[in-house]
Amino acid sequence: MPTLIKNFFNNKISKQINEFFKSNIDVIVFFVILCIKLVSYGKSISPEYFDSSVIVPIIASLLLLFSFSFLLKNKKRIRYLFIIDTIVSILIIADLAYYRYYKDIITVSAVRDAKLLIGVKDAVADVIKINDFLYLADIVIFIPLFKMYYKKINVKVQSMIARTVVFLMIFTIGTVVDAKTFKKVSAEQPTLLTAMSNRIYLTKMIGNLNFHIVDAFNFTSTKIKNSKKLPESEEKQIKSYLESNNSVSNKFSGIGKGKNLIMIQVEALQGFAINKQIGGKEITPNLNKWVNKSMYFDNYFYQVAGGNTSDAEFMSLNSLYPAQSGAAYYTYGGNTLNALPKELGEKGYYTAALHGYNEGFWNRNVMYKTEDFNDFFGQSKYTDDENVGLGLSDKSFLNQSFDKLQQFKQPYFSFLITLSSHYPFNDVKGYENGMDTLDVGNYKNTLFGNYLEGIHYTDKQLGDFLDKLESSGIADNSIIVLYGDHFAIPKQNINDLYKFEGSNSTDDLAWYQYQKVPLLIHFPKDENKGINHVYAGQMDIYPTIANMFNIKNSYMFGKDIFNTSDRKVTFRNGSFTDGKVFYVSWTNTYYDIKTGSKINETPELKSAKEKSSKELEYSDELLNHNLLKSWTKK
Repeated sequence: MPTLIKNFFNNKISKQINEFFKSNIDVIVFFVILCIKLVSYGKSISPEYFDSSVIVPIIASLLLLFSFSFLLKNKKRIRYLFIIDTIVSILIIADLAYYRYYKDIITVSAVRDAKLLIGVKDAVADVIKINDFLYLADIVIFIPLFKMYYKKINVKVQSMIARTVVFLMIFTIGTVVDAKTFKKVSAEQPTLLTAMSNRIYLTKMIGNLNFHIVDAFNFTSTKIKNSKKLPESEEKQIKSYLESNNSVSNKFSGIGKGKNLIMIQVEALQGFAINKQIGGKEITPNLNKWVNKSMYFDNYFYQVAGGNTSDAEFMSLNSLYPAQSGAAYYTYGGNTLNALPKELGEKGYYTAALHGYNEGFWNRNVMYKTEDFNDFFGQSKYTDDENVGLGLSDKSFLNQSFDKLQQFKQPYFSFLITLSSHYPFNDVKGYENGMDTLDVGNYKNTLFGNYLEGIHYTDKQLGDFLDKLESSGIADNSIIVLYGDHFAIPKQNINDLYKFEGSNSTDDLAWYQYQKVPLLIHFPKDENKGINHVYAGQMDIYPTIANMFNIKNSYMFGKDIFNTSDRKVTFRNGSFTDGKVFYVSWTNTYYDIKTGSKINETPELKSAKEKSSKELEYSDELLNHNLLKSWTKK
């Protein structure tokens, strides 16, 4: 008798389990498929990025999403599952494309700036791969399969009570596991979930879906928080920090008084191209010549984030960090700023920005007014007589810009942004006009080879422009600052760069060491020429110019390159370097720059990491609450 009872209950339980799986086969299949997709996404970013421990938060986040499906039945449930699958798949594709270009994870703020992609269609096409669309293949396959399944199999719908119990169980499990994951992250890096300064590392810790949920929550809560006044104690803390950040400047102080300032921001100019040859020819022969006539900084890093070129402008003109997400030029277009053109304008300078592309791109037509440029010479102010790549060729742009400079009232500040060497570097017209071509050998028709040809073209145009400044006498009464704005070679193509450099090291330190851009400062009569090995970044150029031109601005996060010994370059993702140690935020790893080896965290290094994080937070608060508006009035 006991055996019969036991068999009865076993058969009943087995039948119930069987019915549960039959009733919920759609949920189970979609759950497994999305798990595979999200794990595949992690591996696609890079092998060293993916850590098997992220599978737990991936499952937890999916449990939360799928738990709601048990409250639905029949067509409503299957429709919900297809919607979830489609949204997550599109998100993965967007994340992959964004990572390939920016080496970061896409955010809500970045999505707001998606309209900028209209102007860079080639770049978008290059970072989205055909294989990416396999993430959508299951959606097409499952639609007819599930229709056939439900027609042939008599699926018993569970009661509302039973479905509610299942929902509560699964939702609770997902919530508890996620809560433990978030608690662990908060214990390791207390501000990471709120500041999101290191998005890749955060994604590695909590999974892709959880990251986007946290990002959406932070975006919304920040909007609400920023609508309220910052507590006075916090405002005083930020102001005090900035005022103490200013160093006493002596070297080169006032050297630019009465002189013109000509700043040239060069599209995608990276440091590795300087003084290098390929096929027996110099890649940048003209810049090499001017490097020898100027003070050249060979450890100068770009610090851009989601705003790329516009971030380079924003930092160079304001010495404030770029936006946490998206582009500062959009987010803070209505702020009060103590920008370089504003301060020089108050000293009697005529100030003008010059760029041969659409005035509204990167919101420049708005932001240049915010930064107090007297004039903006955009695409409509140039004769569109020759195009290379994205817009007006550098040759035409610089020739026409030179004509404009000759008409400017002195002293003036001119800020020029080049364009032709824009990613993906697949258009180098102009070589046929009497210019030597660059034989890139085995790199022909690769992204790396296209870049070398593109930057060789831009180098020629820059050389002609600089030579005309010199021959016309303008250079004798001007300080010329030239620098690269951001990276040229994305990480997915970095192996060609390593091969070109003959580099055996391919770790994160090696990657960062190739994220340097040239900075050269040319003084009249080639004075003060030489190589300066100091570690610096784009945040530091404004304080340096401020010292040379006697500008008093207490609200800058960068430091004068010439007069600060305690150098430190902080990146938007939380990484930093002081010239001796490099901290890579996404792996939470410290490197000794001299030996290239990993080193353990010390109390001093931990303090430096926390200070970098706090500095990023201060900059965000200053911009989000438009603190300069009240500070400058006072």
